[in-house]
Amino acid sequence: MSHVITQSCCNDAGCVAACPVNCIHPTPDEPAFATADMLYVDPATCIDCGACVPECPVDAIVHTDALRPNQQVFVDINAAYYRDHDVRDGLVPFRPAPPTRVHSPARVAVVGAGPAGLYAAAELLTEPNVYVDVIERLPTPLGLIRAGVAPDHPTTKKVGDVLDSTTSSPRFRYLLGIDVGVHVTPDDLSSSYDAVVFAHGAPVSKTVGVPGEDRAGYIGSGDFVAWYNGHPDAAGLAVDLSADRAVVIGNGNVALDVARVLLADPDALATTDIADHALDALRTSTVREVVILGRRGPAQAAFTVGEVAALVDLPADIVVGDPVGDESDADNSAVALLRTLVDTRTRNHDRRLVFRFDTTPRAVLGDRSVTGLEVDHDGSADVIETGLIIGAVGFRGAPLDGLPFDSGAGTVPHRDGRVVDAESGETIAGQYVAGWIKRGARGEIGANRRCAEETARSVIDDLATRTDRRVGNDVVALAERNGACVIDADGWRRIDALPHCGQCGRASAHQDRRRLGPLGRRRRSGTPVRSLIRPGRGSHDAHNGTRRAPDPVWANSSSGLSRPHAFIDKQPQPMHPVSSFSSFSMPSLRCSSVVFHRREARCQSSWLGLVSSGTSAKASCTSDSGMPRRFATDTSATRRSMWRG
Repeated sequence: MSHVITQSCCNDAGCVAACPVNCIHPTPDEPAFATADMLYVDPATCIDCGACVPECPVDAIVHTDALRPNQQVFVDINAAYYRDHDVRDGLVPFRPAPPTRVHSPARVAVVGAGPAGLYAAAELLTEPNVYVDVIERLPTPLGLIRAGVAPDHPTTKKVGDVLDSTTSSPRFRYLLGIDVGVHVTPDDLSSSYDAVVFAHGAPVSKTVGVPGEDRAGYIGSGDFVAWYNGHPDAAGLAVDLSADRAVVIGNGNVALDVARVLLADPDALATTDIADHALDALRTSTVREVVILGRRGPAQAAFTVGEVAALVDLPADIVVGDPVGDESDADNSAVALLRTLVDTRTRNHDRRLVFRFDTTPRAVLGDRSVTGLEVDHDGSADVIETGLIIGAVGFRGAPLDGLPFDSGAGTVPHRDGRVVDAESGETIAGQYVAGWIKRGARGEIGANRRCAEETARSVIDDLATRTDRRVGNDVVALAERNGACVIDADGWRRIDALPHCGQCGRASAHQDRRRLGPLGRRRRSGTPVRSLIRPGRGSHDAHNGTRRAPDPVWANSSSGLSRPHAFIDKQPQPMHPVSSFSSFSMPSLRCSSVVFHRREARCQSSWLGLVSSGTSAKASCTSDSGMPRRFATDTSATRRSMWRG
């Protein structure tokens, strides 16, 4: 027996370094890694030691004896990879971390607190003289891990705990609530930091490019995902689910996420962290059929095997308009699994998921609201009657004043992560990009890690050869003068602390904590966020209440934010937020009809009291004796060193 990797794999690749027998592939050194849907365990090589299990941030590695019925398909998926891949090259060589290269203090700003930004920050902090500020326009970090991952994929969101552990560094600072382009400009950042890494993602849904996309009833997948995930940008969005049929244009992973949410049992979704307004709408939804359209054939489908496997438990019949696959897509494991589901699944549900390939949308029909979609299938015109169309054909970046932008690709032009001036073709000193704004909206969470580390190495290379250092004022004061309400790491920790449900008193250790609920509403109504997040200002150490020594890096700062960037002989020990545990007990999110701070006012007011007072809630990640169930040593720096060189 052995372990297998399941659909929640994030391609972080920490497990590769932990395996003593080189049984997990593809590794970051192998060409196939760049395009792999997931990683795979070789059952013939695995010695069942379990060393990889604690290294997985999303609990994707499971022993074959512990697989749930809907995970059994991964036994063959893992084994099938090794039928045509030669991985007999022996153990992955150990690569020690290089010596310190940046010999004087350097300040780096990272714009965007999503996976790419935090992976870049983690890599930059491997240099002991680099200080990093992560700037984010929202009052919460972690980007699409909170606002993009489907609510029925809770294990995928656990990678956020690993990323958030970067905040424990005394050389790291969160500056949440600063909107670059509104409160500060890229030029302001360039004048205040030795380097600026832009990792603000690709937030704009691509248009399909057919007439009628402006009709009521047509919505981009980005807006729909933000709606059911409770993103503040979608707070005023109303989604009409009164149609019998919904059409999703596109057949990537986001399209399958959207289809699952529309067809899922609302009672099952009630056990997740889906936004309450979305859950209420889904309970009264009349959508009973979702049609997924792909312009090309099954072999070119963009969905991955993990997302197809997530359809196993969907309470809906799965139907394909044309035969699924032929010899040309025999190597596509996702299509092979879809073929198996179609052939073996019992059709006795009142809901249907329909895949239509080789179908091109031509026009959205309807005068003011959607009534149908005109399509072309193998040269024949057809009309699909529907009242809801969701365009899921990808995302693109948005231009930022002062930063070069390729409007065709929707990305910032770069060379090894260094921003390139579009006119001269020369790199711009001190400006860098990482993540989707660098390479386009493609790749899983693990792909952002490799992308961000490449950019961070470029930053370090440049800092190592520069002798000048920029001494500018702290951007916090400037941002606050321009209307920002800045939240630091301690404010975020109070938001992220484990609160108790006001009805049953049970802590919600598994709560994703991405909803700000009343905080967001108060912010929009003008109530100062700082009164809710930061109970006091001053130079006290936020970790232990002691006075801090002056910080030469931030000597010109006029802000009263707590500063983890302090040169003192004995660094204060950071508090242990939830993110310092890589795994902990996770009771249900819900108790009866109450969800932590979102379901009823008494729970909300209790949460706000916790945030504003700075008090700690009792963590459910402790044993009966009160001791932590598992303190996990942060091995991310060790794992990263194995891929450097």
